[in-house]
Amino acid sequence: MSHLLVEHVGPVVRVTLNRPDVRNAFNEELIAELTTWARSVKPGAETRVAVLTGTGRCFCAGADLAWMSKMIAYSHDENVRDARAMATLFEALDQLPIPLIGRVHGAALGGGAGLAAVCDIVVAAEDTAFGFTEVKLGIVPAVISPYVIAKTGASAARELFLTGGRFSAARAKEIGLVHAIGAEGDLDRMITRYVNEVQTAGPQAVAAAKKLIAEVSRQDRTAATEYSIDTIAVQRVSAEGQEGMRAFLDKRKPSWTP
Repeated sequence: MSHLLVEHVGPVVRVTLNRPDVRNAFNEELIAELTTWARSVKPGAETRVAVLTGTGRCFCAGADLAWMSKMIAYSHDENVRDARAMATLFEALDQLPIPLIGRVHGAALGGGAGLAAVCDIVVAAEDTAFGFTEVKLGIVPAVISPYVIAKTGASAARELFLTGGRFSAARAKEIGLVHAIGAEGDLDRMITRYVNEVQTAGPQAVAAAKKLIAEVSRQDRTAATEYSIDTIAVQRVSAEGQEGMRAFLDKRKPSWTP
């Protein structure tokens, strides 16, 4: 991969956007590479958690100017194809069977802020600038909107989508886009705490919990209740559920804990 660095360190995979000369902005190649990686992650593998970050001074500044210059000449059908590729990427990231932790610094603008929205946990440097800046260009944050609104709610989206204004890491934490902020030099230590917590949880249970959140949030109350009943019943009788409950009763660590 030419625009993406993927490094496995024990149970952690570190995925790094590697276009520092353009502030890790999206183009067709980066979208394709990140989608390919996301689709390659399988449940039950040794990898327990992924960390998404960017090289250089910025997490992700949105769309590459060269890519945008091509879009100007696109027909409606070409724009549909282009937007579908981006939508496929975000869906693949959203459906990862392992937790995705965003390590955000510098700036997360446009689609970069969308990446923060699709991460399960986001740790950001306190001086990071965020923004859903698309309306400043006469376009809209359309493809990322399902993930942003699910995370921040419609009220925050009304303010931030309609103005396109930049906002601070503190504001991002206030609306739920970010979960923890600190000095940039402390981010890796903060992420390690989350990684360690994840490793004390059953991998199948974590995958089931991610799916539970997605399913319950889009179902009506009756369907969500039935789904939740079936989910806990399946997990309780699974080998992992049995091991976890027995370990708790035996006052020992479960087999998946390092």
